[in-house]
Amino acid sequence: MPNLHTQSCTPCRSSSPTLNKIEISRLMEEVPGYQLHEVEGIKRICKTYTFKNFEEALVFTNKIARVAEEEHHHPQIILEWGAVTVSWWTHAIDGLDTNDFIMAVKTDQIY
Repeated sequence: MPNLHTQSCTPCRSSSPTLNKIEISRLMEEVPGYQLHEVEGIKRICKTYTFKNFEEALVFTNKIARVAEEEHHHPQIILEWGAVTVSWWTHAIDGLDTNDFIMAVKTDQIY
């Protein structure tokens, strides 16, 4: 299993395979608090982070945005008062790739 704490994202192509159930299960162990969800048939991993106020949540959101730009891998981010929900999946393959778990670890490190 790759060390998610030291990796950067690698380019994903539309021909890349999605992770299978066993791979997802193993990688979920590396991202505590993340939940596996399926939206319109597409698997994604999601986590809600809590904050004291809107400003702290916004600062966190902007930090995620900077890392996402650097890694060329972008999440869905829902910003609310005192909370930010981050969902990772790979749009090019309509599913989960190792990059999603790498970015989940990076998101936890930012938090």
